[in-house]
Amino acid sequence: MRRALVGCLALSLAGAPIGTFLLLRRMSLVGDALAHAILPGAALGYLVAGLSLGAMTLGGLIAGFVVALLAGLVARATTLREDASLAAFYLLSLALGVVIISTRGSNVDLLRVLFGSVLALDDATLLLLAAVSTVTLLVFALIYRPLTLETADPGFLASVSRAGGVAHLAFLALLVLNLVAGFHALGTLLSVGLMILPAAAARLWTRSVGAMMASAAAIGFASSLAGLLLSYALGWPTGPAIILCAGVVYALSLAFGRAGGLARR
Repeated sequence: MRRALVGCLALSLAGAPIGTFLLLRRMSLVGDALAHAILPGAALGYLVAGLSLGAMTLGGLIAGFVVALLAGLVARATTLREDASLAAFYLLSLALGVVIISTRGSNVDLLRVLFGSVLALDDATLLLLAAVSTVTLLVFALIYRPLTLETADPGFLASVSRAGGVAHLAFLALLVLNLVAGFHALGTLLSVGLMILPAAAARLWTRSVGAMMASAAAIGFASSLAGLLLSYALGWPTGPAIILCAGVVYALSLAFGRAGGLARR
């Protein structure tokens, strides 16, 4: 339980800024698509080395970057928009990953890859989560200003600086990196949940980007703590319990949020 709480703290700290900008840039479904896209790479790593942290992490990173690159190329070379090509690739990736794991592993292995095993985090996985969280926060400190400007007014940023493209690519790289890290705790199907739901809840309470990121981190950590306690007390699966708690906070924010909630309107 303590290891799971530390791992969720790392995921909440790194996921808050990423989820906030996914929301502000209207890329929430892109994050979901990339979360599914890492599955075949992780499955190939599993096929080669079993449940090896290094092999599955490397495979997931490669698969995530390849799908993001292919989706961009298809959008540029055909009449399909990027969201349509991402949807096609993530469906194919999900199906391919399930088939690869099923050829060698059991249903337990498949469930662990799809839904994670947050209560089974070892020292190596915790170090990976902590390292990814640290790198994410440091890189965000560097790209925060151009990324915010590009989100608000890309035309103005393009007229005064060329940092917009670099910031966007760095943001996508951090997204894939955090999805792969979250995969070890929450699986490919739920890893994006700790990014999007706390950020969406925070957006309903404040319009300040900085306050939104801080609130999203706090909501993510509180949801993780509540989900862990509920899973311990009621015997619920831990990863889904954490995401359900984040969903409850989102529903309350939707009803009573000061910056766009239904009661406020």
